[in-house]
Amino acid sequence: MSLPIKKQVSIIKPLFLILACVFGASATTVNAQDAIDKENNEHLFQSEDIFNLEYVSEARVSPNGKDVAYVRRSNDIMTDSTRSNIWLASVDGKTHRPLLSSKKNYYSPRWSPDGTRLAYLSNEEGKPQLYIRWMDTGQTALVTNVTSSLNNITWSPDGKSIAFTMSVDADEKPLKVEMPKKPKGAKWSEKFQYITKARYQADGRGVLEPAYTHIFIVPADGGTARQLTSGNYHHNGSFSFTPDGDRIYFSANRSENWEYEPVEADIFTVDMQGNIEQITQFAGAETSPVVSPDGMRVAYSRRSDEKVMYKNTYLYVMNADGSAHKNLTQDIDNSLSNAIWKDNKSLYFQQSVRGLAQVDVVSLSGKVKNIAKGLGGTTLGRPYVFANYHAADGVVAYTKGRTDRPADLFVTARKTKQLTQLNEDVLGRKTLGEVKEIVYKSAIDGEEIQGWYILPPNYDSSKKYPLILEIHGGPNLAYGPVFTAELQRMAAEGYVVFYDNHRGSTGYGERFALLLQGKYSSEYDFSDHMSGIDALIEKGIVDEEQLYITGGSAGGIASAYAIGLTNRFNAAVVAKPVINWLSKVLTADSGLYQIPFQFPGKPWDNVEHYWKRSPLSLVGNVTTPTMLITGVDDKRTPMSETEQFYQALKLQKVDTILVKVPGSSHGIAAKPSRMIGKVENILAWFKKYSPIAAKEESGQTGTN
Repeated sequence: MSLPIKKQVSIIKPLFLILACVFGASATTVNAQDAIDKENNEHLFQSEDIFNLEYVSEARVSPNGKDVAYVRRSNDIMTDSTRSNIWLASVDGKTHRPLLSSKKNYYSPRWSPDGTRLAYLSNEEGKPQLYIRWMDTGQTALVTNVTSSLNNITWSPDGKSIAFTMSVDADEKPLKVEMPKKPKGAKWSEKFQYITKARYQADGRGVLEPAYTHIFIVPADGGTARQLTSGNYHHNGSFSFTPDGDRIYFSANRSENWEYEPVEADIFTVDMQGNIEQITQFAGAETSPVVSPDGMRVAYSRRSDEKVMYKNTYLYVMNADGSAHKNLTQDIDNSLSNAIWKDNKSLYFQQSVRGLAQVDVVSLSGKVKNIAKGLGGTTLGRPYVFANYHAADGVVAYTKGRTDRPADLFVTARKTKQLTQLNEDVLGRKTLGEVKEIVYKSAIDGEEIQGWYILPPNYDSSKKYPLILEIHGGPNLAYGPVFTAELQRMAAEGYVVFYDNHRGSTGYGERFALLLQGKYSSEYDFSDHMSGIDALIEKGIVDEEQLYITGGSAGGIASAYAIGLTNRFNAAVVAKPVINWLSKVLTADSGLYQIPFQFPGKPWDNVEHYWKRSPLSLVGNVTTPTMLITGVDDKRTPMSETEQFYQALKLQKVDTILVKVPGSSHGIAAKPSRMIGKVENILAWFKKYSPIAAKEESGQTGTN
């Protein structure tokens, strides 16, 4: 029996009100939870925060030791680029102001010898050019009007001239080809491209047009730049004037066989008339000459030409005529760089030790004293040990960050002082993951390995967390306890993020760096990583059922190799890897170095060795869901490497996805949005293969 319509309405109306109240309350609860989640997330590091980060990338102390001009790098969300401006800070910390700041880029500040002017490079009028600023009035002048990029700008001692390096096109035509005359108005295809050089490409630049780098000099008041060096050779790197300004010491390989000698360079001089004289002729690389203030000696860096993947670079000194060479740092088992004369009897230099950089000073007798430690923080993405310093008049300025801050500007004179705090507005209100050190033994042979792990913000010691292993590139590079936007972003999503300096890393001596000679990648570096993961599991920090792996470049090789050795990882992200060494060394821009220094010989004579080092040799073992991500224009680890692995994984019916980064070379995180895209793709892939996602997909989770 049906009820009268009015009765039905009277029943439905209260029911509707009840349901409305229930769903309204539910909606209120959901909205309240969304508000709570949003508030909580605002205190965690989010991808969009990357656009707001800044850091100090280069510092230059004025000749009188009172001021520091430094390059301040920031990200522009509208142009998706990193901007460089020049700021000025007084060493006493009382003043800090912009010197050259706009939407244009200003970089490479160089004080004139008397400190009254500042030379710098800028794209203010299109292509980068050399400018000078008068410090008393703020007036600026355009000095050059060149068509190629300038580098290594250096003042002459009298302040009347500035020298620099620049690429010069070569008129080299390998063939004389007669083409028919093109009719007026006709549109024909582009001209053929001819390649004749062994070094014919470079990552970030693509196929290289015939050109050579030379040293030029230009009047500081402006005028025509004059080329000093000659010949079809590259005259790259830093150089140094003699005190009288009559000659310049520089480094180059002026051998006819230079293309096939990647670790060979000698020191030369060139006078103002272009006459070149060779000063050194040792086997190996003598680079970065620096003339002493009195002109009596020249300091330089030196590495042997032994055919191995890594050798220490030492700091030498010689007489100005090229006699009496002495190794000042023979007792330091490390690579040294960036020598600066403190006076005529001692020099500053930089080195990286166990995950952090430092500045030391060495006397001509070889006595070493530390000046500053803990340098780093000049990369935002991953925690590489990169830093910069400069010294003048007893003042040392340098870049130094923390695990929770990118690089700021510090100075050390009688005391150490921090001159900038560039990121307090962004990171001061964020809860970041705490970075902790872990030192452990590799299970394969007991080798000591140093690593770090980042705990999720608001870490609860009663819980176990999923873990991401992130492997550094190189492999002869190193990570350290410095700020890392990518890894902090991972930690903010609830992961313990683990990274280590496996054998082959730098900063631990030459023996440690050479432990991977002929063994990259292999079960040895694999053991270094897995032993660290097991140590964290033993600490009760990590859920052993939720392990993930990623790495880029050499770290991409190691990640791809690892999933061929184990199925312990829930998912993997392999970024810009080498998959097949047989093809890589014959298609990439780095093969001319890797074949003689990393392998026992040419690939066709050593197929078995190349194949054993290739992750492709283990692809039949892989079951781990794998994302591959590489730049379309990558010349260091070409896209063809990634595509080989993708196709092989598909043939094995392994869950895989290929992510191509359009317009990108090897540095797929070079632009802010690309860094964000990289880390968010990694997180999305790992989330897809988490146990929670698996349960949701199988319908095992739900509401009561």
